[in-house]
Amino acid sequence: MGNDKRITEEKIYEIKITASDIISTDDRFTMNDLTLGDNYKPINVYFKKSNGDKIYREYNKGERKNSNQSLPRLACQVFESQLSELPEEEKNDFPICRYNLESDFIKGIFPSVDEFKSYRKTIEYAVYRCKNNEEFVFYCWNIFSTINFVQECLKRFGNNGEEFILIYKDKKPKKADKSILSDNSSNEEENNNHYLNSYSKTLINAKNLIFRGAPGTGKTYLAKQIAADLVSSGRTDKIEELTENEIRQIGFVQFHPSYDYTDFVEGLRPSHLGNNLGFELESGTFKLFCERAKEKIAEKSDKSIENIWNEFIESIEDKIIEIKNFSFVANSRGNITYYVPGGSTASLTLGNVRWYLENGKWGEKNYHSTYKTPIFEEYIKPKIEGITLIENKKPYVFIIDEINRGEIGKIFGELFFSIDPSYRGEKGSILTQYSNLHENPNEKFYVPENVYIIGTMNDIDRSVDTFDFAMRRRFRFLEIKAADNVEMLDSLGDKEKQEAIIRMEELNKAISKVEEFNDNYHIGASYFLKLKDLESELKFEELWTDYLSPLFQDYVRGMYDEKGILEKFEAAYNLKTNERTKNDNNTN
Repeated sequence: MGNDKRITEEKIYEIKITASDIISTDDRFTMNDLTLGDNYKPINVYFKKSNGDKIYREYNKGERKNSNQSLPRLACQVFESQLSELPEEEKNDFPICRYNLESDFIKGIFPSVDEFKSYRKTIEYAVYRCKNNEEFVFYCWNIFSTINFVQECLKRFGNNGEEFILIYKDKKPKKADKSILSDNSSNEEENNNHYLNSYSKTLINAKNLIFRGAPGTGKTYLAKQIAADLVSSGRTDKIEELTENEIRQIGFVQFHPSYDYTDFVEGLRPSHLGNNLGFELESGTFKLFCERAKEKIAEKSDKSIENIWNEFIESIEDKIIEIKNFSFVANSRGNITYYVPGGSTASLTLGNVRWYLENGKWGEKNYHSTYKTPIFEEYIKPKIEGITLIENKKPYVFIIDEINRGEIGKIFGELFFSIDPSYRGEKGSILTQYSNLHENPNEKFYVPENVYIIGTMNDIDRSVDTFDFAMRRRFRFLEIKAADNVEMLDSLGDKEKQEAIIRMEELNKAISKVEEFNDNYHIGASYFLKLKDLESELKFEELWTDYLSPLFQDYVRGMYDEKGILEKFEAAYNLKTNERTKNDNNTN
């Protein structure tokens, strides 16, 4: 009942925007300080016609509902044709935001993100994609930042009595940020509602996803989008816009026939021990990633344990440190190798330090405590006094590109049990193949709950075996079609992008007509990204001869009438261009 009472007492405000006025039911609202929009959260927006009919935002796939961009996107939706027909000069001069009466107007409706960023280098923008695939890109930040833009649309294109309504409420106050990683996602329910990509929630529910489909359909592109979406809690789906801490939450590896368990989980690697060559047990890519995801977060400090450790390693680089009758150095893997009396060696790692902080000793049997403790007491402990470690709930996404090109059973080994969604966490703990070489032979490994795995695979890759059935049932498989990620071609010019889409569609239709082929043999949009690297005026012709034709020659090798099939593919690739040229000539 307490929660119900809190909800009913929550204040809701409304802003009415007309061509001549802007009025809010919130007494605090003022057009002279639109930065106040940082303090509010949108609930809904709609456009009201003069006859009382209402128009609401038509949300696109993956578009976040009720965001700070909903109001300006609705204005673009209502006045799309009028905005599109504006001359370029008027678009460049279109008023968007004026935070106060003393500040200059932020102006401009741009045709692409790149052109917007050439005007204003910031991630504070909205993108509206028109029905004809034209884009409007303009400045947008908080809930009030585009009120000027919306009113200007009404002034230029609206009729008497028409208005936009923005309904909003106060943001809930955030708790004090005690962690250096302030985006620790402890509130899963709130974050799950704000992802940009529809597949992000699918990954959260499934834990393990594999995107399968034809070559070039953007599977890896999509995987990276989802990873960025998750680790940024829906702020962005672009890797390049992530913070350094968020980038650490993403892992990437590409499988190949030589990749094995020692690369992925752990194994013995050659190492210099003093002047001698020996072998040391090293964790593989995935195990290191999981250990990173398990790292507890430091509270009451402006630095993490990892930052303190790295600074310590850098401070002793290329130095031999003497302490209590033995010496130690920083090795090439960012750990400590120390030489004990009698000529033997041992090591100290960041993982050892974390274990000590949590358990008060160096492993189950306190291995080498005589040597580890002096280093810790003198160099580490003084820098972390008063630090409290809290559980890390941030999502970590591990991408395995070309997952079926490796020998799955050999690479994962006993981890096929630990990655099972129903056995995540400590209940899925296992002893690895090299556990007898650990300082604590009983030390078990598990895949933490906050680790998510995305794999990509091409079904037609004839160089690999079938996907291991024991692993197959632990993943959810989703097919990605050739037309699913055409937005990856946005970096091409509009004319070139449309040309690429037409050619791709016609070519894939021709492929489907070959009896031995199916959708898995289609080509995807990523092939056409190569156009950016081709400088000739005959880009599409070069793309065919240098990239696509060799691919199709491999496809049809050994089939009846190879030459005839290739000629049909080439004709389909060029058909739409030829027809359009004829039509253009007839028109002229």
